[in-house]
Amino acid sequence: MPADRRMRQPEEMEMQRFLIEREIPAIGAMTPAQLCHAAQVSNEAVARVPGVQWQHTYVAGDRTFCIYLADDEAGIREHARLSGFPANRIIPISSVIDPVTGTPN
Repeated sequence: MPADRRMRQPEEMEMQRFLIEREIPAIGAMTPAQLCHAAQVSNEAVARVPGVQWQHTYVAGDRTFCIYLADDEAGIREHARLSGFPANRIIPISSVIDPVTGTPN
């Protein structure tokens, strides 16, 4: 059986992927230096919350859409509290598809 199809032991379980929508007025108009500072603040908060990993963020207008891995939603909320960035919506991601998904085997 391929390694990716075998049963995983509890210590091997993957973290849940989440989409976090944040309403942050004028974030889309921030300078690269301001976005760098925001990323530093987020990194500092991530370092303080076990079981949370920030993957990346899309900035669009007055919102950000962040992709995180976390053990649970509580970790995401704690990151929001520590960083000062709101977590207006936290959505667990059930699947990821891309152009390769549509390619026949």
